[in-house]
Amino acid sequence: MKIEHAKTKEQLEKIKKLYIKAFPLCERKPFSMMLKKRSEKMMEIMCIEEDDGTFVGLAITVLYNDIVLLDYFAILDEQRCNGKGSQALKILTERYKDKRFFLEAESTKEECKDIAVRKRRKEFYLRNGMTETGIDVVLFGVPMELLTYNCMVSFEEYHTVYDKVFGKIISNNVKVTLKS
Repeated sequence: MKIEHAKTKEQLEKIKKLYIKAFPLCERKPFSMMLKKRSEKMMEIMCIEEDDGTFVGLAITVLYNDIVLLDYFAILDEQRCNGKGSQALKILTERYKDKRFFLEAESTKEECKDIAVRKRRKEFYLRNGMTETGIDVVLFGVPMELLTYNCMVSFEEYHTVYDKVFGKIISNNVKVTLKS
């Protein structure tokens, strides 16, 4: 398996198709904005492929200083449940071993119609070495939990990533969930 920058129109089309299928509208950034940020070296849009070039999934990261946010990660439905997601995540953590690597996962702390899916997704990340930070956020109205890989990231650092890469309009829609 390999994870490489999407270079061809065909790769970008496969990524965009999976991106739209895998993530609800409320969680998606405009693809055109991500392409712009990629050209500015602030994001990476990558294909997850078998060694023979068969498309398996996508990984989209946000880069700021020594921090890498795994913004989007998805494996094709027909490629799931055979270790490919775990293998891809391992490649990603190795790729960014000299950076602080983290992600947002939909909150498992409140009842919702897809709570079982959210719990399975979080369990997948925890099984693969991610750890809970205890930081809960609301990102454009969606409750999320921050998970990291062998590092610490504060809410302020997380928020700074959004502020510096996407600007105030976006970062103003990222809030920490206050504990009662």
